[in-house]
Amino acid sequence: MTKSEKPTPADDDAVARRRRLAEVFGEVLPETTSDERGGGASADDREAWYRENRPPHHGG
Repeated sequence: MTKSEKPTPADDDAVARRRRLAEVFGEVLPETTSDERGGGASADDREAWYRENRPPHHGG
């Protein structure tokens, strides 16, 4: 659909349905992925997260 086209009632229904689902359940999936947003975690950040969240029985 282009900007000049008017949305059809079915499109309006779909938008309203998505809005209602978001009100009830929250946003389940973001509109963009972390790859699209950029600013991914570095290897050091991943290692630090792993060390902080490692279960105690996985000593090392």
